[in-house]
Amino acid sequence: MRFDLITLFPDFFSSPLQSGLLGKALANRIAEVHLTNPRDFTTDKHHKVDDEPYGGGVGMLMKPEPIFAAVESLPVLPRREVLLMTPQGEPMCQRMFQEFASSRDQLVIICGHYEGVDERVLHLVTREVSLGDFVLTCGEIPALALLNGVIRLLPGTVGKVESLKLESFEDGLLDYPQYTRPAEFRGWRVPEVLLSGNHQAIAHWRHEQQIERTQKRRPDLWQAWQERQKSASLDEREKDDHKL
Repeated sequence: MRFDLITLFPDFFSSPLQSGLLGKALANRIAEVHLTNPRDFTTDKHHKVDDEPYGGGVGMLMKPEPIFAAVESLPVLPRREVLLMTPQGEPMCQRMFQEFASSRDQLVIICGHYEGVDERVLHLVTREVSLGDFVLTCGEIPALALLNGVIRLLPGTVGKVESLKLESFEDGLLDYPQYTRPAEFRGWRVPEVLLSGNHQAIAHWRHEQQIERTQKRRPDLWQAWQERQKSASLDEREKDDHKL
């Protein structure tokens, strides 16, 4: 899978792209990341990439010409998405990462800066994406989060594929609590069920913990999960009715 980052700060990605699973995935050519600086496509002697907004206002906006030139310089793969990192976009979630990892060949990620980008840049963009309901100094931070979230789902990045299926958000619930040795630490003991060797009981306990955690910590996720369960149950009933 190919990732093209349109960024004024290519050095921001130097260390993350060489570290951990992300670095290994790139070294093993599971994915490839290309960095393109809009400043390289400016035509004035000062290499200006920003300007004052029409109508007045605080701050500077990224100009459209360098961004268009940078994006248009890239190869175009069949299943391509052009993303703009912006607080006004669709919030990132696991479902989005799964969609990108399974059905895209190329993600072009435009990292905004200053007070944002000229509105006409949206003519390039197929999807606006946000890290959350807050404002950061640059689009490189959410871009790195998206890069990490998608690449780790690509086949070959994570050694044990099963571990991806048991994580938070994969089935709509938060992950269950996990423990390792020692069995007792400062008076806190590992739950006895995990030491029992009874895999059925362990699976039941873990699912109960997922439900309890999601109810307490993320009532929004819990409500959505319940609605999906009801919908799935209705679908099954309809199938059974048709069989009759």
